[in-house]
Amino acid sequence: MENGNATLKKKFNKDYIWAFSTYFTEGFPYAIIRSVSSVFFRDMKAPLSFIGLTSLFGIPWTLKFLWGPWADEYGTKKRWLTGMQAPLVVMMLLAALFIPLHNNVYWVYGLFFIGAFIAATNDIAIDGYYMEALDKDGQSKFIGLRTMAYRAAWMLGTGVIVTIGTTVGWSAAFFASALVFGLFYLYHLFFLNDIESPKKPFSLLVSKLIKGKTIALLGIILIAAVAIQYFFQSPLYTKMVEKASFFKKMEFAHWIGFLLLLAMVLVAVFRNRLKDLLLQNPDSQYSKAFISFMDRDKIGIILAFIMLLRFGEWTLANMVSPFIVDVGIKVHYGWLSAGVGLPASIIGAIFGGWMISRYSLKKLAFPFIFAQNITNIIYMLLAMKLSAFVLLNTGAKEITSIGTLNLVLVACTHGFDQFAGGLGSAVLTTYLMRICKKDFKAGHYAIGSALMNVTAPIAGVFSGIITQELGYAWIFGISFIVSIPAMVLMFFLPNLEEQKVEE
Repeated sequence: MENGNATLKKKFNKDYIWAFSTYFTEGFPYAIIRSVSSVFFRDMKAPLSFIGLTSLFGIPWTLKFLWGPWADEYGTKKRWLTGMQAPLVVMMLLAALFIPLHNNVYWVYGLFFIGAFIAATNDIAIDGYYMEALDKDGQSKFIGLRTMAYRAAWMLGTGVIVTIGTTVGWSAAFFASALVFGLFYLYHLFFLNDIESPKKPFSLLVSKLIKGKTIALLGIILIAAVAIQYFFQSPLYTKMVEKASFFKKMEFAHWIGFLLLLAMVLVAVFRNRLKDLLLQNPDSQYSKAFISFMDRDKIGIILAFIMLLRFGEWTLANMVSPFIVDVGIKVHYGWLSAGVGLPASIIGAIFGGWMISRYSLKKLAFPFIFAQNITNIIYMLLAMKLSAFVLLNTGAKEITSIGTLNLVLVACTHGFDQFAGGLGSAVLTTYLMRICKKDFKAGHYAIGSALMNVTAPIAGVFSGIITQELGYAWIFGISFIVSIPAMVLMFFLPNLEEQKVEE
């Protein structure tokens, strides 16, 4: 019987199977908590001010680097993974049961807020497991599969689950979510290999977390977060927005990103002093994780590259959807996004990961990133060609057709943009995995993935202002210019060549 179970486990534990399943379970809770929840709250007639509070759900994904080192220090990655996915199943079941209750939106909001921390921790465990289970070539090889699994989960959540919720009912929708996620959880529980031995027992962390000081600190953080969020809805903040319109695009999660950026700059500047301070306790694995990430050669170049690499991409992405609307083809947005963009991005990520595993990151990093950024120039030329239609159709009741040939040009440009974006994602993901040191894989990847998002709010703020003043062609051209620093930094970037894993 044991031999039969071992054979079955081996059969269903192929790398491509668990790589897909784990990243599906990374994308699905994110879709439910970050996107589906907004549709649910609005469908329940919740006021817009209340729906605005869902921006708090993004905090755990921005701050997950703070507890990322725990996944390396306590228990195993599989234990963390299954330990987070079980309560996420419960979260979805409880959401279904809360629907008939009075004030159900408040119950579901509280549930999802807690669930966001669990889901972000699930992400840490999955990324850590992926890096522990696969060698460097394997990590690059399955990047495209990871992307496909994550996108499939997102589409299932924002497409199928939302459709069930708005037609059949939200209890049925959340029950369906729990069923889908529960099946993946059971697969991970029974078929996923435990690939490492725990450094410290998981129970030791639990005992630390339930101490009074920890609970009090979490309470203070929660109160501060809610207070700051309400400040954004106060008359004082409204006056600030009137004086500086760019504040309109800033959410609480964006300010967290700015603070993270500032913190990392300060850590880079004072890293030697902080190293001496934090390592006063030689047994502190938590402190070692942060210090070991920052205490390396050319850390300034590494940090700048990670934070700037997607700056041009985000500047472009913020204005592509408005451009499609203003040029007069919003009725085609669905098939352009799902039928052209999604497959192209998946193919780009798969192709990029395969090419990097075959020919090395050092050889392909610059060509792939250049392909990602040259799309911005192509969009600029497209915007110049279609500028007359933008003037005709922006805000118009009757839309002037741009013609079949121009529509094909838009589709080709969008497809290439998404394909090249997949290539760029393969480079960034591979590089983040490469700079993770052996004993801190989960913690270092959590830090790196948080850093790569800090320029997103900056891009979002200034892209709208410039577009309003100068037009789409200008912002698309500028988005290429702001991508140049990251491309220049690549010539000075360490760790592009395959090296022995750092101890």
